[in-house]
Amino acid sequence: MGLGYDWIKIGHLFSVIAWMAGIFYLPRLFVYHADAETGSVQSETFKVMERRLLKGIMRPAMYGTWGFGLWLGVKGVWFSTSSWLWLKLLFVLGLTVYHYQLDAWRKAFERDANQHASRFFRMMNELPTVILFAILVLVVLKPF
Repeated sequence: MGLGYDWIKIGHLFSVIAWMAGIFYLPRLFVYHADAETGSVQSETFKVMERRLLKGIMRPAMYGTWGFGLWLGVKGVWFSTSSWLWLKLLFVLGLTVYHYQLDAWRKAFERDANQHASRFFRMMNELPTVILFAILVLVVLKPF
């Protein structure tokens, strides 16, 4: 498919890796933030870390994942020839919804209005692992 296609794929993979790193790390920050005393230096530090992670890394990486991914699908004529791609897109949409839910929880922490215990965030941290595994199975095996 050519050198251009390979560079688009590199952009997609780079974006996916950065986005997933944030998706795994932000809920872990929430675990510790939930246990920090409201108004403490530690709590205020978590707010800065969470905001910078989401806005500076995760959001641009999510946009890159979608942009490069759709570009690959069009350039590689994947949409008309690959049924597995539509299911993959459904899972990526699920990760996108999860991303925006993380942002909602971040905003609750920012307002000192978090209603969840650290255990909740530990459990929620497992969800993207399952979705990522399903996406990788579809991309590598292309089962249909």
